[in-house]
Amino acid sequence: MKSAPMIASAILLAALGGCQQGTGSEGESTDSATQGAAPDGVVPDSALPDADASAAPDPAADEPKKSIIRADVDVGPTQAPPVETVHLVVPYPAKGARPDEAGRSLLDGLLTTPAFAAGGAITIWGHSDSRGSDADNLAASRRRAEAARDYLESKGVAKARISVVALGEARPIAPNRKLDGSDDQEGRARNRRVEVEIAAPQPSAPASPTP
Repeated sequence: MKSAPMIASAILLAALGGCQQGTGSEGESTDSATQGAAPDGVVPDSALPDADASAAPDPAADEPKKSIIRADVDVGPTQAPPVETVHLVVPYPAKGARPDEAGRSLLDGLLTTPAFAAGGAITIWGHSDSRGSDADNLAASRRRAEAARDYLESKGVAKARISVVALGEARPIAPNRKLDGSDDQEGRARNRRVEVEIAAPQPSAPASPTP
């Protein structure tokens, strides 16, 4: 009779020991799972971007930006247009040895041309109509050319830069007489003139190579 209670006590103790072992295992599993999980709001290191990858330079960022409007073209420096020779006709009044107001205005315009600014040589040809002797007409044409030269000099043009040529009545640009033999007043007025030319500067010769 005494052995039965002892057997029951042994069975009860064995059952309690098994329950305690199961509970301990579950606790370790729970603790392991809890330790493996990251706390709320903390990103695991494995989810962070690679620092080396983010620090690597982007090859596309180093390439020069290209225009989408036009192709990149190296046009180089813009060259100035070539200087051209200037030719001007200045009419003179009848029996006039000096240019009138209109003629002086034309001469002033020469001073604004690229050829003048470039230092080109200036040639002045004097002309006359056919009325009078050849000697008188030659002298009249010279006085007209010299008057134009003197006016340019008064504007600061160097005298050494100007050449004067008297041609008299030898180079008419209009008839002095009509077909019936009468005077052609309009033609004579056109022949009383001075022609002024400013030559384009000559290009400098290339330097000879040093032997």
